[in-house]
Amino acid sequence: MATVSIPACTSALLLDIEGTTTPITFVKDILFPYIREHLEDYLSTHWEEDECKQDVHLLKKQIEEDVRQHRSGPVHAVDQTVHTDEEKAIREVVDNVLWQMAADRKSTALKQLQGHMWRAAYASGRIKGELYQDVIPSIRRWKAQGLKVYIYSSGSVEAQKLLFGYSVEGDVLDLFDGHFDTNIGAKVEGKSYERIAERIGCQPEEITFLTDVTREAKAAEEAGANVVVVVRPGNMELTDDERAHYNLITSFSQLEMTGRA
Repeated sequence: MATVSIPACTSALLLDIEGTTTPITFVKDILFPYIREHLEDYLSTHWEEDECKQDVHLLKKQIEEDVRQHRSGPVHAVDQTVHTDEEKAIREVVDNVLWQMAADRKSTALKQLQGHMWRAAYASGRIKGELYQDVIPSIRRWKAQGLKVYIYSSGSVEAQKLLFGYSVEGDVLDLFDGHFDTNIGAKVEGKSYERIAERIGCQPEEITFLTDVTREAKAAEEAGANVVVVVRPGNMELTDDERAHYNLITSFSQLEMTGRA
């Protein structure tokens, strides 16, 4: 694919992770299976700790919201004050987390628990964050050109920092000016990108968003941001209309800044 020029007004690049900086296979074949395999043991070990209690509390609030919205799936009410049947309570949490993962939900409650579980795996060296080879050299180039670089992912900010802090390239967190997750809003809602621009301190038009998901690209466009769709192996196939509408790249190295050295 040819070089894609970014508008001269761009002051910040906003990057998605899965399918953009990082292979989808890393998330689907390494990160998610780790949760499924270790979830029950993790909860049993940490059940009485404050952090775990907070995670379960958030999941309980999500479950209550699902009941109000009449969503299908396991909707057990998790009550941590009842310890006479701790295993039953843990089992209910496990069932709900696995149900959310199977439905590919992006709830903040789910992402927070996952982030806490991955933290131990990264710190022990069992997992290293995978990055496409073009990512870090390109980010260094953008930074040298005076651009700011931010991450926006449905994964929690903590999970993002773990991936880049324990990556195959080492700790590269210093390359990023900030991180955003679903606490700022869903990635398919235009308002989220307006809030990010406000938080960064710029106009949406000064942001260029890189993602592999066209629903996210559409939302960012509606907010006024510039968008580039990243085409990587294993990503969702684009329609002919999508290919015609969006600027496409297969590597970050194809991105050129208009009017910058």
